[in-house]
Amino acid sequence: MKAFKARYPERIICLTEETTELLYLLGEQDRIVGISGFTVRPAQARREKPKVSAFTSARYERILDLKPDLVIGFSDLQADIAAELIRHGVNVLVMNQRSVAQILDMILTLSSMVGAAERGQALVATYTARLSAIQARVLACLQAHPQVARPRVYFEEWDEPMISGIRWVSELVEIAGGQDCFAELGRMPLGKDRIIADPQRVINADPQIIIGSWCGKKFRPDKVAARAGWQRIDAVRQGRLHEIKSANILQPGPAALSDGLEQLHRIMLDYYDEASTGAASVS
Repeated sequence: MKAFKARYPERIICLTEETTELLYLLGEQDRIVGISGFTVRPAQARREKPKVSAFTSARYERILDLKPDLVIGFSDLQADIAAELIRHGVNVLVMNQRSVAQILDMILTLSSMVGAAERGQALVATYTARLSAIQARVLACLQAHPQVARPRVYFEEWDEPMISGIRWVSELVEIAGGQDCFAELGRMPLGKDRIIADPQRVINADPQIIIGSWCGKKFRPDKVAARAGWQRIDAVRQGRLHEIKSANILQPGPAALSDGLEQLHRIMLDYYDEASTGAASVS
C-alpha cells in the first residue's frame, strides 16, 4: 500500500513584495523560488531570488520552469496573471487585504499555510501591540495639549491623476495621529475610485500635512507646491510636505505596519510639537 504524506508548500512564488517579506520574517525564505521584480524588501531577497514578474505582467514560461506548488498574488490587478497560471494547472492564492485588520489576517493565513502558525501569531501580537502603543501615545499628546487638534492630512498615492491613499494608509494615518482629509475615498478598493479630478477639493480641505508616496516614483514637493492655488494650503505655506517611500507604506504587509507607521507617527509627533509650542507662545 502506498503511503501518503501531507506537506506544506515547498516552492512558492511571490508576485508582490509583502508576502516575500513576510516569509523572510517567518524564517521560511527557503520556500521562495521566485519574486516580483519590484521587490526591495528585504534587500536580501532581491539579491538571491529569481525575478519572474512585474505587477501586472509575468514571465509565464519562467514561472512554470520553476515548478511552483504555490503562487501568491495580490488584488484584482493580478487577476489575469492568476487566471493564466490556473489554466496551466498551478495552485494560485490571491490575497485582497485592504485594511489594517486584513493585513493582520493575511499574516495569520500565510503563516499557517507554511507551517509557521505560532511565529505568525507572535508577529501579529507584536504589530497589534505597537498599534495600540502608538494610539495611546497620540491620546496622551492630545490630552496634554487640548488646544491642539489632529492635523488634517492629505496623502497622495499618485500625482497624474491625483489619487488619494488606499484604506490601510488612511487607517494608519488616523492611528499615527492624523485626520485623513479623504477617508471616504480610502474605503474605495480601486485606484480609479480614489482619483481626485478637481484639485480644488484639496484646496478646500486645506490639509495641514501633505504626504506623498508616488508608487515607486520620487515625490516632488516643489511640484506639488507649485500647483495652481495650492499656495493657499496650510501645509504648503508651512512647508509640511513629506515623502514616505512606497515600499514602506503602499505594501499591504509588514512594511506598512512597521516602517510606514513609524514614519507617519514621527511626522504627526513633529506637528504636535510645533503646534503645542505655537499655542503656548500665543497664550
